[in-house]
Amino acid sequence: MPYSEEFGDFYYSRADGRAECRHVFLGGNGLPARFAATPHFIIGELGFGTGLNFIETWSVWEATAPEAATLEFHSFELHPLRRSDMTRALSAWPDLAARTAQLVAAWPEAPGGDIRLDFASGGRSISLQIHAGLALDTLEAARLNADAWYLDGFSPSRNPDMWSAELMRLVAGRTRQGGTFATYSAAGWVRRNLQAAGFTVEKRPGHAGKRAMSAGVLGKPDISPD
Repeated sequence: MPYSEEFGDFYYSRADGRAECRHVFLGGNGLPARFAATPHFIIGELGFGTGLNFIETWSVWEATAPEAATLEFHSFELHPLRRSDMTRALSAWPDLAARTAQLVAAWPEAPGGDIRLDFASGGRSISLQIHAGLALDTLEAARLNADAWYLDGFSPSRNPDMWSAELMRLVAGRTRQGGTFATYSAAGWVRRNLQAAGFTVEKRPGHAGKRAMSAGVLGKPDISPD
């Protein structure tokens, strides 16, 4: 189980990180139904971590997206992992081994800056862009208009900068109208920051016994569940 000594937190749920991704990020954003209806989809993520969210998203997108579809996955990460650490963390899910192998084969052994990787998948194409550095700086410089966001930084109590009002305003500014977000956090001040940025926010049942998570939409009163 990968753990950050800097932030004193695990990279994902100790119960089941993959199930957490499905419940919080894919379910909270109304995926995969939206993949099936959208030939070009853009995802933004705060916190790439081990790459598990990307690989699980790739798996679901590949199974549901139309022919010749494209997926852009932009992730903002302060400390991209070394290839060996990523490989060890992702080995917990053998059924994802084929996609894991493609990711780690293309991943730098010791990342030193931004990363751009492209993958082909049955006539479809995927681009993964890692924006390395402080999220406030990299997100301000980024040019994207995301359909959905995965807000997956370390716990707000341990890494409050990743949930600040200023950063949430930047997230909203890089989201199309009607775009969505989802996060495992239901902290009141995080939800207020998202609301102040222009998102409609709702609490939903959390993953693995966690009481609540948050999801929302930019510029509309509600979103349909997956």
